[in-house]
Amino acid sequence: MSTAHTVVEVRDLRKRYRLGVIGGATLGDELKVLLARLRGRPNPLVPLDGGMDAQREGEHFWALRGVSFDVQEGEILGIIGKNGAGKSTLLKLLSRITTPTEGTARMKGRVSSLLEVGTGFNPELTGRENIYLNGAVLGMDRSEIDRKLDEIIAFSGIKHHIDTPTKRYSSGMKVRLGFAVAAHLEPEIMIIDEVLAVGDAEFQRKCLGKMKDVAESGRTVLFVSHNMVSVKSLCDRVIWLKDGKVHMDGPTEEVVHTYLGSYTTMRSRVIWDEEAPGVPELKLREVRLDGLPADGVITTSDAFQVHVRFENLGFGEGEVVPAIHLLNGDDVVVMGSSVRDSLEPTTRFMVGTHEVCCTIPGDLLNVGEYRILVQFAHQGKVVLREAGTVAFEVHSTKRQGAWFGQRVGVVRPKLEWAVLG
Repeated sequence: MSTAHTVVEVRDLRKRYRLGVIGGATLGDELKVLLARLRGRPNPLVPLDGGMDAQREGEHFWALRGVSFDVQEGEILGIIGKNGAGKSTLLKLLSRITTPTEGTARMKGRVSSLLEVGTGFNPELTGRENIYLNGAVLGMDRSEIDRKLDEIIAFSGIKHHIDTPTKRYSSGMKVRLGFAVAAHLEPEIMIIDEVLAVGDAEFQRKCLGKMKDVAESGRTVLFVSHNMVSVKSLCDRVIWLKDGKVHMDGPTEEVVHTYLGSYTTMRSRVIWDEEAPGVPELKLREVRLDGLPADGVITTSDAFQVHVRFENLGFGEGEVVPAIHLLNGDDVVVMGSSVRDSLEPTTRFMVGTHEVCCTIPGDLLNVGEYRILVQFAHQGKVVLREAGTVAFEVHSTKRQGAWFGQRVGVVRPKLEWAVLG
């Protein structure tokens, strides 16, 4: 280890998988490869676009490509990135579930991992028996586990099922017990994947609070999540993985802001002619912002409209309901609205092209970046969700009085006040 306080040391970590069927090719395929090699020709099993993907190399896929970083004792490290970036692969390597193709990952201390629902559980054993099994794997003796048992069961909230085989547990129950075991058996390093999303909101809050307690006690947490609010509230430092590499490593606010901004392009109009999003019966044709100030800069006091143009190609019967969701820069849904909020219930959008408009009032949104998700439902079922539409930024209006700071909150409505005495 490079220093006394470094508990995780990752150097040039690489993981390669072979694309295609598990266990290799058939005998016929192997003969084709052999004949091609003898004739000096390329491997016929390699995809034609094998060189197009940054992580693909012929018939191999590099899930990780030269990842290096250190984690200090007591640090809560967030790991973010889009699906396929290599986050789960990295955690599996650190948890010793799989081995690296190249590079090293050194861990100092006991490691407890919660990567997938039910990881480490024997489905035939009860919840109580699995607690003792997990403790034994961590190197704890029975007396140590006995002291923690009541606390683990209470935290998990499944005391009535603790003596039931875990194969009969729901995914939420497995996550509850798995996290309770991982957090309470005093590992030096906790590795937590996105599985916490399975739990309800109350349990997620308990988990975040427990992870903070773990870190404050001098232990280390590695936390993978797509929930940027959780990452920002919990982590002091974040690593952004992209295409199997460390794209950015730094303070949480800075990395998360850059990450979210990487796929949000400010634009006030999107038109689709060919390859429009939708289903055969309905296509989204245009989303645009109207009523913007002359300079195009939206301030907190400005009202504007969101226009949605769509084509009904086949939903001849039953209602089609357009709706929008407004998301902020943290990917939090600020609000949602559909045409049913104000239009008559008898309004129908029959076969043909239609355009609807929703007004976002002034003195509602706070300063920040926003994007519009458009959604359509037919007969109560969502048939289209398109997030790649318009995006915009709201700026502060002129200050009032001596206040220079930014108002707190997701929204900042202008509420009525009165003096009563």
